[in-house]
Amino acid sequence: MESTLIKADYQSLIFEFRGYKIMVDADLAALYETETKVLKQQVKRNIDRFPDDFMFQLTNEEKEQLVTNCDRLSNLKHSSVNPLVFTEQGVAMLSSVLRSKKAISINIDIMRAFARYRAMLMENKDLRSEIRALDDKINQVFKFLLDKIDALHQKKIEEKPRRKIGYKNIRKETD
Repeated sequence: MESTLIKADYQSLIFEFRGYKIMVDADLAALYETETKVLKQQVKRNIDRFPDDFMFQLTNEEKEQLVTNCDRLSNLKHSSVNPLVFTEQGVAMLSSVLRSKKAISINIDIMRAFARYRAMLMENKDLRSEIRALDDKINQVFKFLLDKIDALHQKKIEEKPRRKIGYKNIRKETD
């Protein structure tokens, strides 16, 4: 799994659960070049540093959703222990728990990835609002054109008297 984690692709390691952007313990352990078990031990030794908004354990349903959406985490499918996940602040706190130079270096890169992720979300919101404004403008122009076409059509109908269609009753005309 370590070979699949590419430095430039940290954003693909960020998921969203319970309204938080999170990273999974197995991914973080691979990035820090340590075992997941060691990472969890360090966290448990310093549990006061990790409140619920920094770190939480996924439920069975959330774990299923994660495994379903991410093939590289398929080894979690048969695990009896649900993974720990860390929010941005939790990942930052890991640097104080894992004190190696590698952990500090990776932490800096991950913080930058979270920042890029937030920027990308903001750009998407701006783009979405611009598209909505453009869509509204197009709808107004389209409605204007349809109204003009209807007005022209009504004008044509009013100008010409219509000729009666159907059979003429000759007897009534002679009477």
